[in-house]
Amino acid sequence: MNGIEKITELIRTDAQTEIDRVLEDARRAAEAEKDRAEACAETERAELTAKYEKAAAEREERLISAAQMEARKILLAAKQEMVEKAYIRAQEKLCAMDAESYANVLSELLVQASSDGTEEAVFSPEDRERVGRIAVERANAASGRHLTLSQETLPIQGGFILRSGNVEVNCTFDTLVRLEKAETAGAVAKILFPEK
Repeated sequence: MNGIEKITELIRTDAQTEIDRVLEDARRAAEAEKDRAEACAETERAELTAKYEKAAAEREERLISAAQMEARKILLAAKQEMVEKAYIRAQEKLCAMDAESYANVLSELLVQASSDGTEEAVFSPEDRERVGRIAVERANAASGRHLTLSQETLPIQGGFILRSGNVEVNCTFDTLVRLEKAETAGAVAKILFPEK
């Protein structure tokens, strides 16, 4: 199991706990909304008498349908929030890796992102100090490239910018997670909320 799979499993476990809690809250809120709508409909029908029985039944159906629709909207919003939290948590876990694992991930990304092998890697001040040199050296050793560690730093959270002249490749974790989210949000939702 590689680092990404471990991170994915940790995220999945953390997210599932949070999902269960949020879904239970959403279910309770939806049930309360449904109960309120049914109680309202029942009170109206009792007050109307036989003359208005058909109208009351139609009103009750509309209220229940609206409550069910509202419950579905609440549940969907909760699911969307949990998917978003899963990606936020993924980025947090990437940034919180131990230095050895973090350097390995960054060196692999450097190799993948490099086009001519002579670019310079720009890190955040913390990452440059902690793992920048090691990541660049490992990337060069693994690929035979000649990447350099930039003296410049940028205020980024995880990852790096790979620069060659005026061309920059944005490999910040924020950007990578956002791009990954655009492609995988549906699959993540299916993992987090399997059909029953």
